[in-house]
Amino acid sequence: MNENLRHALIRARLQPVDIAARLAVDPKTVARWISGRIPHPRHRFAVADLLETHENDLWPDVSYGRRHITGEIKAVYPHRWSVPAEVWRSFFQAAEKEIGILVYSGLFLAEDAGLLRILTERARTGARVRILLGDPDSPQVAARGAEEGTGSDVMAARIHNAFALYRPLQDIEGIEIRRHRTVLYNSIYRADDSLLVNLHVYGTRASEAPVIYLTRTEADNAALTYLDSFERVWTSTETAGQTV
Repeated sequence: MNENLRHALIRARLQPVDIAARLAVDPKTVARWISGRIPHPRHRFAVADLLETHENDLWPDVSYGRRHITGEIKAVYPHRWSVPAEVWRSFFQAAEKEIGILVYSGLFLAEDAGLLRILTERARTGARVRILLGDPDSPQVAARGAEEGTGSDVMAARIHNAFALYRPLQDIEGIEIRRHRTVLYNSIYRADDSLLVNLHVYGTRASEAPVIYLTRTEADNAALTYLDSFERVWTSTETAGQTV
């Protein structure tokens, strides 16, 4: 019996059927997890986020890619593709005041209709939503395409697709979309004082690179560094008048 998981469900006032519905699995599967079976990593990640805890609290004897680190680092994912879709959605859904997206294309988010609905809903409830996409004609985008090995044409096309998918959001009050000509060392995703930072690695596509989950604290400053970086890029686009 996994007592840690059972007690976490009780504290969260959730039933196994609630977890099953959110993760789109059979309730019997969740029951087996409570009985002691260890889920696949992507399910462990998602369950921990739903219960607002960490995998090592629920499965302390399991070795996995995402580990809890004390301080403001909540988790580290080995690849962006290993971050479950439910984590992205719950991350942005929790924002009350600020949502920020700083990427070259971020096409994987733009293609998620459910996430676009969350951005719209958050803006309509008062959150400020700011989206920064790369200028497809900029040398910075061309260089990033070459570094990833995909080519500048592919990178530019992905950005054009992202602009097209985000365009309906421009008519929503509280949502602003701009283009930037910045050399990005990381893609930054913000929800209030929480951040998902996708590292950029030379010769590696962003989807294959690690993601760090940060929350701003009084004692540590890593999150503040990324928050300040986002603001500097935003200000540079405002100064240059590079709105979409």
